Amino acid sequence: MTTTAERTEADAVPEPKRRRGPLVVLLGFGALFLVGCWAAWFLTIDDAFITFRYSANMADGHGPVWNVGEDPIEGFTNFLWMLWHVPFALIGVPLETVAKVTSLVLGIGILVLLVRAGHRGAGLLGALVAGGALVLFVPSYFHVTAGLETIAFAAVVLRAAIVGVNLVQGRPVRVWEPPVLLLLAGMIRPEGVLATVPAFLVWCWLGRGSRRTWALVAGVAVVGGAYFGWRWSYFGHPFPNTFYVKFGNLDSGSVWLETTAWLVAPLLVLTAFLLFRKASRGAGLVLCSVVLLTGMTYAVSGPTMDYLHRFAFHAFPVLCLGAGLAMAQLGRRWIAAVTGAVAVGWVAVAGAESADLPVIANYGPDLQRAHVAIGKGLANAKVPESARSLAVSDAGAIPYYSGWKSIDYIGLNDEAIAHGAPVTDVVKAARPTVIVVTARGQGQTPGWAYGLIVPDAARDYQLVADVQMRDGYYQEVLALPEHAASIRAAVAASVDEAQRRNDPGRYEDTIDRWLDRLRAQLPGG
Repeated sequence: MTTTAERTEADAVPEPKRRRGPLVVLLGFGALFLVGCWAAWFLTIDDAFITFRYSANMADGHGPVWNVGEDPIEGFTNFLWMLWHVPFALIGVPLETVAKVTSLVLGIGILVLLVRAGHRGAGLLGALVAGGALVLFVPSYFHVTAGLETIAFAAVVLRAAIVGVNLVQGRPVRVWEPPVLLLLAGMIRPEGVLATVPAFLVWCWLGRGSRRTWALVAGVAVVGGAYFGWRWSYFGHPFPNTFYVKFGNLDSGSVWLETTAWLVAPLLVLTAFLLFRKASRGAGLVLCSVVLLTGMTYAVSGPTMDYLHRFAFHAFPVLCLGAGLAMAQLGRRWIAAVTGAVAVGWVAVAGAESADLPVIANYGPDLQRAHVAIGKGLANAKVPESARSLAVSDAGAIPYYSGWKSIDYIGLNDEAIAHGAPVTDVVKAARPTVIVVTARGQGQTPGWAYGLIVPDAARDYQLVADVQMRDGYYQEVLALPEHAASIRAAVAASVDEAQRRNDPGRYEDTIDRWLDRLRAQLPGG
């Protein structure tokens, strides 16, 4: 704890200088944050285009549907994020840009919240630790630019955690904020209700004698219930398809939990340490509950596509805050400073050494020259509208840019497959004009892909394109014979142009390729 002498010394610092400290920290971290976002700006993850497809179809007046004219399918888990992009789709703004700019603004908001809350609870060292853990964690920047709802969800969860801490510490909060945050989180991601419920319950308990509190609770119940009821009625199921495809893989969830715990180990320890000091126990209970409830969903579902610890990042800023607040509970300043430096250094090194960083660091140009190029090629192919149908496992950029009717044979955007229908039977019955499969080498068409028996489903199809994305990763385009020539020509033209524009001749998964690309973008590079 801070000694009397240290408190007297702090009190003696003039107010303008005390305010200047966190501002300087924020400006310094903000500059680093912008540089990091620039370095990752090229990335858009393929799954983001799933959301964009729903947004575009809704903007065109068809509602949030995967295929126009078919029964609605909920192949996304980010309703509010999907809805946010609809007005921009209406006016023709590129949805990739909308997603990136929105996440950039919200990412800066997260940084501001961390520095302010860390400084308020533990002085300048608290601000340095809370903000430093965020900006020195390399995956932060790829989550900002990926195009998914990760940053938006993390921002709401962090704000709810801060509100909860303020409540238990007797600070005033806006009376409407806890219920609004609960609704926002639950509409961004279904498990968001769990992540924000600690602050909401504290607010309910402290305001239990107020009619206004219970009026707001009733409002939350009505709005939330109406939203859930509409989703169930519109899509035909209470939860998105991803819950039926992925939920319940405990073995994978266990691996995810172990990996995540090691990644953020010092932040976890420092946040838990708050529980052992009377002055910080309330804050510790709130923060630990938020982290536990946020991570619980993924621990029992075994998340896939957890690139650069995406799902762990949902609670990562909360752990950054917990570590920052713990600085005020570690006794002597030098002990706190060393501990904070170790914690920030740990997550900085762990993030930079993430196994999938080389893949993600080069994913942007790789996606452009493979998936995006194939999608644009299909859009330009001289194929009748009635025959524009495809089956694909990477159901993002290819369906989005092609505009073709699509079967997602993983099942995220296919109701029958999500609920157990045999994949091969579904694809054969539809007989799409194009089937796209992932291969590990050129011309090495796999026998099986995500439940699809390729030789059976594509028995009389022709291979019209074999597009390299990166080392050991190809997209093979198979087409019905009657349309093979036109599809081959259109896809080849699109792919050739994309291959020339995006890291030509380089397919290796290395940090050097990423750094070389950044150097080339600098003046004189």
